[in-house]
Amino acid sequence: MKLLAIVHVLAALVALARAAPSEPRSFDYTTHLGNLSPYFKPPVPSGIKEALPDDCKVDQVMLMHRHGSRYPLASELVYITELVEKLSNATAAIKKARLPDNLAFLKDGYASTLGHDDLTAPGRMELFQHGVDFRLKYPHLQVDSILAGLQDRVVESAQWFALGYFGRSWASLNTTMFSTIAEDAVTQSWITPMDTCKDWQYAYGNNATIEWGSIYLPPIAKRLNKLLPGVNLTTDNVHGALYACAYDLAALGTSPWCGAFTSSELLDFEYELDLLMDGAFGYNLPGDMGPVLGSLFVKKLAERFTNSTKDAKPVYLEFGHDTTIDMALTALGLAKDKPALSAKGPARSSRKFRTSLQVPFAAQMLWEKFSCTASFEGPQIRLVLNDAPFPLATCRHMDRKYGSCALDDFVVSHADSIAYSWGDARWNATCGGV
Repeated sequence: MKLLAIVHVLAALVALARAAPSEPRSFDYTTHLGNLSPYFKPPVPSGIKEALPDDCKVDQVMLMHRHGSRYPLASELVYITELVEKLSNATAAIKKARLPDNLAFLKDGYASTLGHDDLTAPGRMELFQHGVDFRLKYPHLQVDSILAGLQDRVVESAQWFALGYFGRSWASLNTTMFSTIAEDAVTQSWITPMDTCKDWQYAYGNNATIEWGSIYLPPIAKRLNKLLPGVNLTTDNVHGALYACAYDLAALGTSPWCGAFTSSELLDFEYELDLLMDGAFGYNLPGDMGPVLGSLFVKKLAERFTNSTKDAKPVYLEFGHDTTIDMALTALGLAKDKPALSAKGPARSSRKFRTSLQVPFAAQMLWEKFSCTASFEGPQIRLVLNDAPFPLATCRHMDRKYGSCALDDFVVSHADSIAYSWGDARWNATCGGV
């Protein structure tokens, strides 16, 4: 009887433990800073196998790599410098205030030494490590060229990747293997196609951030001003503090400002960055502009993997921007939300277009063409985005285990993107001519 009673007690305790609310998981803000997040590997989609079958071999690779962590753009840095000035002018009020622990750093003042636009030390490290990782992942494939968009942080990112891949031999290889492609209004480029689209405007995304900012920033300013009497932070100052969180992290690896915000406030900031990218380089561009711009990348991918130009290489290492990756996803119909993201909100947690997962700093859009002796028939293609398989759900017959599809299926499924070229009738109708 005693043993039976003990069993009943243990069973009751187990049931109670199962019924009790679990401890909430800690919020990792580093994975919720949109396209300003430091590089991280996203979760592998449920049900998708990460490694290819043992009988499969990668025959060809095309890597589009975003530059590493950088300083703020000049247009973003101004918000941080104005915040620093506002806080400096309110030093006396801040020292008198009873600050909560997460704002106590302001007692000693907050200064910023951030530059603008250039790659940071963590950004250099991200790219060097990715070069090492790529060498180890594909030791059987020969790299004979590297291409970078002609912008300082992109060029430097490519160089650091090459140093990680080649080591000291890169010094002699650099002059023969490295090349750039201009990022301007006259150069046809699958890396920066929007630059040659006359009707494209950055404002398509920026206007959405302004509208969303008018909704989510005022409550944050109100909350912080209650804690900081006499400082009178504006919504622009709050924006500066959010930028300081992301860019201190990008430059120094840490920021006191990240802890000043609640998780929901940071999630609203993340949504702002999603709206920016979706509006300027994704599905919320007007008409057919998003798919048209991204189609230049998809066409280049198909040409290389089908060897339609008869000069395909085993490896393509190319360096560009978060915009490059988001436009390619848009042309492929991947990460598409229905209904579309709205600047009026709400910031749906279930949305598919997530720049934190898609295009953090040093993002890697890696395309593999592979063949197998038994598992698959004919050449296959898959996308590995930031070291995690990204299912090619817009193929007609995606493999459910690996998220891949037959190369022929990929070409047929995305024929619209592959068929068009820069300067053709569709391009001119969308972009206003060439």
